[in-house]
Amino acid sequence: TILYVLVAIVLTGIVPFTKLDVADPVAFALSAVHLRSVGGIISVGALAGMFTMMVTMIYSSSRLIYAIGRDGLLPRWFGHVKGHLPENALWTVVLIIAIMGGLVPLTQLVNLVNIGTLIAFALVSIGIIPLRRHQAFNNEGFKVPGYPVTPIISFLFCLLLMTQLSVETWIMSLIWFAFGLVIYFSYGIRHGHVAEKRIE
Repeated sequence: TILYVLVAIVLTGIVPFTKLDVADPVAFALSAVHLRSVGGIISVGALAGMFTMMVTMIYSSSRLIYAIGRDGLLPRWFGHVKGHLPENALWTVVLIIAIMGGLVPLTQLVNLVNIGTLIAFALVSIGIIPLRRHQAFNNEGFKVPGYPVTPIISFLFCLLLMTQLSVETWIMSLIWFAFGLVIYFSYGIRHGHVAEKRIE
């Protein structure tokens, strides 16, 4: 966090902050002071960082889709494991990320990742409050500093950051949510393990 703050201070010293609303602010600022060669090196580093982020997203998202498929909320095909890897979920996520990375403009892609991450963090933050002391779970060793104040502050900060995103980003995320709700109500609600237990 300190490093990000220091970088932001340097960048706003080079270029007015109103001009830094771009996908590559560091390279942009260096180009503005005629350090294009350094900006090019920074851009290569940024590409390496994006690649790392995409690989991380592939592994985490495929694991999530695998778990959802295993629980019956998506077709159980996604819950298939081969060689200790969720193969079907992995290939599905790779294809989606590759298509979006190739077709969606970088700025919009970054904003979508931002709002998705913030929504996930907000849900986790607010979900900790009832789950921390839920009798159905063994919470030995699971501690939350400053409970329940810290999760509430985290939730509020996530909401604050989400309000800074563009209307276009909100519309795109709402479309994704609508798509997810259609899948849930058309398939997941009837095939999930909770539904199966209710039928039994």
